[in-house]
Amino acid sequence: MDNYPEPARRLVSDMIVVAEGRPEQAIAFQGAPGANSHRAVIERFPDGLPYPCFSFEDALDAVKEGRAGQAMIPIENSLHGRVADIHFLLPESGLAIVGEHFLPIEPTLIGRAGHQIREVMSHPQALGQSRHWLRERGLSPVAYADTAAAVAAVAEMQDWSIAAIAPAFAAELYGLDILAEGIADESHNTTRFMILAREQRRPGAGDLMTTITFEVKNIPAALYKAMGGFATNGVNMTKLESYQRGASFAATEFYADIEGAPGDAAVDRALDELRFHSKWVNVLGVYAQARKRG
Repeated sequence: MDNYPEPARRLVSDMIVVAEGRPEQAIAFQGAPGANSHRAVIERFPDGLPYPCFSFEDALDAVKEGRAGQAMIPIENSLHGRVADIHFLLPESGLAIVGEHFLPIEPTLIGRAGHQIREVMSHPQALGQSRHWLRERGLSPVAYADTAAAVAAVAEMQDWSIAAIAPAFAAELYGLDILAEGIADESHNTTRFMILAREQRRPGAGDLMTTITFEVKNIPAALYKAMGGFATNGVNMTKLESYQRGASFAATEFYADIEGAPGDAAVDRALDELRFHSKWVNVLGVYAQARKRG
């Protein structure tokens, strides 16, 4: 709590009291009130109780400890790629992915009107998504813990040569002005969120997705052979990313999204083939697609 700027601490305290009174409705998210994750919670769960947390680990712990029923965590952005460390945090959390949500990102420059802006604070993701816009105007980016907390920090410092990038509704929360809208470098700026709960649930109707992590055996062409099962069984893999764990550079792990779910004959055959060529395979969740792939 003390890590937030003072204007955010008051809001965080009030929101946590309400959310912890009804934990089954509480949706944990990372960031100060007014962050994009806060927007995502409101959009996806209009009857939910947003539960702000300082870090991703804090949001996941809130679910694990029963203080919140679910968490919404950003996993990737269409402009800036995957969110750092999330591939480690999701498997290690022990939580199940039970849904996804796509949020169009509409970054806004927020500060006090009538002043010359010299620096712009925000989360590195947000700064990266608007880096050309900032450079063209000679504004220096300054990394901060999250978008809305940067707005709260500007309000606290009252140095009006500094502005912040955050969702528009953060300006109202912290009593500041919208200085510029639509400052993303690309119009397709979208963040994908994962919804996590303590237990896997039966997915709703519609097309399903399955998210897995795995480590192939340390033999020649292991990944090629492991992927062959998806091709021969007609299972569409929509995402495949590698990442290193530790500092040995000897073991590469993979994160993947596939269309379909265990119980489908083709998916079961593909996963069996994957397991044959892997040291381990971990199914992180099965959930309904929020957006049709392809």
